[in-house]
Amino acid sequence: MLVHPQFDPVALHLGPFAIHWYGLMYLLGFIVFIWLGRMRLGALKQPDRDNKFLDDLLFYGVLGVILGGRLGEVLFYNPGYYFSHPFKILAVWEGGMSFHGGFLGVLVAMALFARSRNIQWLSLMDFIAPLVPPGLAFGRLGNFINGELWGRPTDGPWGMIFPRVDTLPRHPSQLYEFALEGVALFALLWLYSGKPRPVGAVSGLFLIGYGSFRFIGEFARNPDDGIFGLMTFGVSMGQWLSLPMVLAGAWLLYRARKMGPA
Repeated sequence: MLVHPQFDPVALHLGPFAIHWYGLMYLLGFIVFIWLGRMRLGALKQPDRDNKFLDDLLFYGVLGVILGGRLGEVLFYNPGYYFSHPFKILAVWEGGMSFHGGFLGVLVAMALFARSRNIQWLSLMDFIAPLVPPGLAFGRLGNFINGELWGRPTDGPWGMIFPRVDTLPRHPSQLYEFALEGVALFALLWLYSGKPRPVGAVSGLFLIGYGSFRFIGEFARNPDDGIFGLMTFGVSMGQWLSLPMVLAGAWLLYRARKMGPA
């Protein structure tokens, strides 16, 4: 039987300051975003998009991810706790970021960025969609290191005991989501976006891919703490929030197909 290593959430102490693994995972995600983004810029060969463009884009994206992700965690998953401990809302280094909240935050941030640059918003989203999954993968590794978002009990030989939770062997669901939302989704989007596509097609595939992978992964993940747990029809909040993404993605792909080749 596997046992979670119970990593120290602090990766490095620098005097009175502590650098958390969770924060490092986000930093790695942003670094890979820049690296892959420069590769995409080189392949697309659009003169109005350069390294400065990418740096500004990342700045807007970071704000959207952090503000939206944290507010999503507070409002979607655990409002009772955070409203009782309002200062904890600022403690992002302790973990607790909602993808769906971060996604909404990025949509708003990218709309503001596109408006400031006079760029078509959906075309911009097509550009960044393949750059997102590595950040999701690092985020899930951060969840695993922190020993949070553990899985449901299992009697499979791959079951892992999370001693900070209980003595039941559980699915290491963070690693499942790392493989699905991070590795598989990245491969799918990177290959698909390698050829010219109608505006909205890459974004549509991202929504369908993430929503579907998240929906599947949630069957192994323990329902998040808070007031929700399993909801109507025995599905989780994460699954309910993923369904509109799949529907929106299907609509975008249908719309792109009607538009024809890029």
